[in-house]
Amino acid sequence: MPEGDSIFRAARGLHRALAGRTVSGFESVFPHLTNPLEDRPLTGQLVERVEARGKHLLMWFSGGVVLRSHMRMHGSWHLYRPGERWQRPRHEMRIVLETADIIAVAFSVPIAELESAARIEQTEPLKDLGPDLLRDDFDAGTAIARIRDRSEMEIADALLDQRALAGIGNVYKSESLFAAGINPFTPVVQVTTEKLERVVSTAARLMRANVGDGNPSMRTYAGLRRTTGRFDPGARLWVYGRAGKPCRRCGTPIQRARQGVHARSTYWCPTCQKAEVRT
Repeated sequence: MPEGDSIFRAARGLHRALAGRTVSGFESVFPHLTNPLEDRPLTGQLVERVEARGKHLLMWFSGGVVLRSHMRMHGSWHLYRPGERWQRPRHEMRIVLETADIIAVAFSVPIAELESAARIEQTEPLKDLGPDLLRDDFDAGTAIARIRDRSEMEIADALLDQRALAGIGNVYKSESLFAAGINPFTPVVQVTTEKLERVVSTAARLMRANVGDGNPSMRTYAGLRRTTGRFDPGARLWVYGRAGKPCRRCGTPIQRARQGVHARSTYWCPTCQKAEVRT
């Protein structure tokens, strides 16, 4: 599943390509998207902005509606010039939004809803989201308090709970816990406030470093074509995806295990991240 930084970059690219442009055509395989709220068609409306909210992508229109999409595991947004050949087959298309110069296509996006702009903050997926690590107004104190509220959860699972803090996925979970020296299976109740502060600030720093601004060219837009959240296998990660390989810090083989009710992969170094001893 794409992590918060991937969604942030996708939203930024879509915003640069579409903001201020008028929608000249709209189609979708989802019937509920072709009958917009209060019969206000998207065609003819202005794209006001596109932004990320945790792992949700929000596209705001001048008619008072917002298109909310979630990519889950395999979804992606592509940007093309009119007449340009699509890089994925048409049967994977879920949404096509056309302007005079740019066409945005959502492929394999499983969740897409039109919401009222006036009420979107109260919609079920967004109203309970925790502080977003990539927003300028990110509130680390609130995020830490929400993690604390999940006292019996293992810390790795608590970090993935989007109601605690929004945007973290498996990669940043594992990397941030390694950097903070916290064993991922430690119950939150046993993690000191100092370590919670460290892991949250580390996650924010790592994610922000990975959304560095680039040149707003068509090359940037084309980068949206693979917004799947997969990391370059050659990237210099500390633990994620390195099961069996030596820890870059101490040489101990990195471990991998399935964790939580969703059996998400967790990577850690058993030497650098020793298990807490319950007293």
